[in-house]
Amino acid sequence: MARESESGLPIEPVYGPEALAEWDPAVRLGEPGTYPFTRGVYPTMYTGRPWTMRQYAGFGTAAESNARYKRLIAHGTSGLSVAFDLPTQMGHDSDAPLARGEVGKVGVAVDSVEDMRVLFDGIPLGEVSTSMTINAPAALLLLLYQLVAEEQGVPARELTGTVQNDVLKEYIARGTYIFPPKPSLRLTADIFQYCKAEIPRWNTISISGYHMAEAGASPAQEIAFTLADGIEYVRTAVAAGMDVDDFAPRLSFFFVARTTLLEEVAKFRAARRIWARVMRAEFGARNPKSMMLRFHTQTAGVQLTAQQPEVNLVRVAVQALGAVLGGTQSLHTNSYDEAIALPTDKAARLALRTQQVLAYETDVPATVDPFAGSYAVESMTDGMERAVLELMTRIEDLGGAVAAIEHGFQKAEIERNAYRIALETDEGARVVVGVNRFRLDEEEPYEPLRVDPDIETRQIERLTRLRATRDNGAVTSALTALKHAAEGRDNVLYPMKEALRARATVGEVCGALRQVWGAYEPSEPF
Repeated sequence: MARESESGLPIEPVYGPEALAEWDPAVRLGEPGTYPFTRGVYPTMYTGRPWTMRQYAGFGTAAESNARYKRLIAHGTSGLSVAFDLPTQMGHDSDAPLARGEVGKVGVAVDSVEDMRVLFDGIPLGEVSTSMTINAPAALLLLLYQLVAEEQGVPARELTGTVQNDVLKEYIARGTYIFPPKPSLRLTADIFQYCKAEIPRWNTISISGYHMAEAGASPAQEIAFTLADGIEYVRTAVAAGMDVDDFAPRLSFFFVARTTLLEEVAKFRAARRIWARVMRAEFGARNPKSMMLRFHTQTAGVQLTAQQPEVNLVRVAVQALGAVLGGTQSLHTNSYDEAIALPTDKAARLALRTQQVLAYETDVPATVDPFAGSYAVESMTDGMERAVLELMTRIEDLGGAVAAIEHGFQKAEIERNAYRIALETDEGARVVVGVNRFRLDEEEPYEPLRVDPDIETRQIERLTRLRATRDNGAVTSALTALKHAAEGRDNVLYPMKEALRARATVGEVCGALRQVWGAYEPSEPF
């Protein structure tokens, strides 16, 4: 009897040659590093060097996060990934009434260039690749990073990293939006143009399915909704007058890796193939790099359990293996204790060691695309592609990603799937080890990492000193120039950078833009 995949597609007990009877490898596979990139975006993949090992980190104050980054680098992390607290993600300063109780809790608080300076103190920004998980205020955090790099004497052209900058998925699944979709897309296009001119090695967007998956999206929904968002961003940039080959090579994606290893491998392969075809057929991309779907992967936080948390080490290892077999470019492995609290140093180190075992103790990196030609995986890849394209067609029929968001389509589809998963778990049809089967009568005690409750007070004191010592006339003038740019068609990042250089805060800059663009109010799903 066939099982169903997470996307509701059949998984047969046995696959044979008949599964690929009419299968043309030249069309579906190609060679590694060549169109349609099913087998990976680079010819040698990990045989030359392993994927970038990132560890997502950030909590409390900039100084505390800086100390964690230095420890991660000492343990062998090859790329940093910054988590920001909710007030920063929403464009509020730490002393704003809406920030109360949230400062430094789920990430680091960054209110101004002074915090960013402390965050990367002693870390050579010309040598490290940094990913920043920030969306609505992405432009601000990127510019603060650039300002700090310039203070270190590092030219912007040498900076490498990624800013997530994917606000469309915020309307769908996560909720940390600020402005309505139209000005948000304008800001995205401005970031594309700015980075092409000023920070050419920077990945200008990480189009994210991860948060949709965490909200309950199936693998097929994750890919379909993410690629539809990617199409919307490309259309926006082209409409702004950019040539697709001028910005598309710097696009990147961000996906989850679940424990359903075979389907996850098929998902990544299908995503690469679909994106390559879209970029060539719809947008006329000529540069092969414009057709490459390069992506970062994070193991599935939603699959971590507070019960028997050490079992999460096994889950994360399987998920990480799926990401590697699927051809990821960089990877973050979750810590086993994240379902309980912020990860301890030991747990974060073990998460990194998981990647290092895969990279240096297994033979997986020794060959490119180990699953190529597999009856099971190739058949599942084709099935995934069909399911994804069906969902993408439904979005196009609604008028594209933004129109579908306004209809509440993606959100409603994800919520239906999340309800299905919850029901199957409650009924025992979906096994979660330690939760609905193989439970302990009594859980072992665990001492979590706790955030200092005085962080908010100290951060407010820093803001008070900042406003008392800066040139407030220069800040007001810079914010006025920013608003004039936002009212017109000029690229807003240039006056935004000057406002931040004058030590305007994140909340003040976002507040100035709110005055011009307004704030987003979600509609009810249809």
